[in-house]
Amino acid sequence: MEGEFAVGKMKLGSQGLEVSKQGLGCMGMSAFYGPPKPESDMIALIHHAIDKGITFLDTSDMYGPHTNEILIGKALVGKRHKVQLATKFAVSFGDGGMAIRGDPEYVRAACEASLKRLQVDYIDLYYQHRIDTKVPIEVTIGELKKLVEEGKIKYIGLSEASASTIRRAHAVHPITAVQIEWSLWTRDVEEDIIPTCRELGIGIVPYSPLGRGFFSSGAKIVDNLADNDFRKSLPRFQAENLEHNKHIFEQVNKMAVKKGCTPSQLALAWVHHQGTDVCPIPGTTKIENLNQNIGALAVKLTESELAELESLASNKDSVKGDRYAGMDSTWKYTDTPSLSSWKKD
Repeated sequence: MEGEFAVGKMKLGSQGLEVSKQGLGCMGMSAFYGPPKPESDMIALIHHAIDKGITFLDTSDMYGPHTNEILIGKALVGKRHKVQLATKFAVSFGDGGMAIRGDPEYVRAACEASLKRLQVDYIDLYYQHRIDTKVPIEVTIGELKKLVEEGKIKYIGLSEASASTIRRAHAVHPITAVQIEWSLWTRDVEEDIIPTCRELGIGIVPYSPLGRGFFSSGAKIVDNLADNDFRKSLPRFQAENLEHNKHIFEQVNKMAVKKGCTPSQLALAWVHHQGTDVCPIPGTTKIENLNQNIGALAVKLTESELAELESLASNKDSVKGDRYAGMDSTWKYTDTPSLSSWKKD
């Protein structure tokens, strides 16, 4: 089910941002999923995506760090007007290792640095990548609001934020989108995060909608991972958990055969069917996979098919292994100090 399917546009959130119905996660081009890919190949991939109507590009200053933004900047020369550009801040690297920062000085400095690396005058959607639990969210959003007023960013987003953090942030300045991990095997966000976003008119941007590649090839994916691919450290990809989790892929694959599509298209179609406020951003480094992901938009699922897919991971025992090593869900621990306590310090 590849081919010339029209991607189309959608409104993301209620603040006016219009994006392609499917985005492109660019992280794996430069970081975390093995060695960085050849720059010329990745620029060609990005250009192909834009030509096909995938114009919502997602990056972050921590990918590399910094190298992914530099890559995107080179790819967008002469094409800036065609895309909706999203990047993120908050994860800093220094002598003390990795730190999460949401203080105003860092917010502004990070934005200025991203603008330079991306070679752009403004960022369409600027996310706080992770929440700084030492700084009230109101303080962080207050600085982002100033950047909006200055025209350096158009819209504000949050990534991996709790429902309470989202509410507090939205009260300072409208939040346009929340980025979360959401897929057939990651569904705990449906309990609290998704309803909160919908109540407030906030768009939903699922990352890793294909389970970090799991729904492309199942358990055998680990056989082809580079030694420095960080998925090798993830609990769900450990042998003892993978043996259990492979059954989900097998069931998805059976359904895909009946539907005449690939398992990855079926898994991605499920995410698309979650609502008109949902814009998944599957990542890839191969044009053939990009075309296949676009094909997922043409896969139509019936109510019974949706129910069958959802039953595969309907309870906490369906999938073994946490999303990340050492924690179940990063957004569960993102409460920040109250603004009143911050002012007293």
